[in-house]
Amino acid sequence: MSSTIWLVLADFVLYVHFAFVLFIILGLLLVVVGGNSGWRWVRNPWFRYTHLAGIGIVVAQAWMGIICPLTTLEQYLRRQAGGAAYEGSYIAHWISELLYLDFPTWVYTVIYTVFGLLVAASWLWIRPRGFCHLRISH
Repeated sequence: MSSTIWLVLADFVLYVHFAFVLFIILGLLLVVVGGNSGWRWVRNPWFRYTHLAGIGIVVAQAWMGIICPLTTLEQYLRRQAGGAAYEGSYIAHWISELLYLDFPTWVYTVIYTVFGLLVAASWLWIRPRGFCHLRISH
């Protein structure tokens, strides 16, 4: 396979990875804004379960010390193209600059965990349709 095809595949994986990150980050923002604005779609159980599962997987991987499979796949594809880990198109370059900041691993674990707790807390504050409502009686 030519190096161009490998790079196109690597860029595609990078774009999917970036879209996933945007879904997780913007998803919580939209739940909070939409829940306070009366947007019914932010209470959609499929959206909320998918969002919670997404951040749950990220948090679990961080605590287990597992590198994201999308990162691993992208790096593999770039190596197959004969390039360094993050070479690619102009857009891919800048998306990778945004995604792959140089912090110690423990910083990411803390960030993911706190964000995951915020997503879980959003379930209590802005409940999805069909989610059980706990009533505390005095």
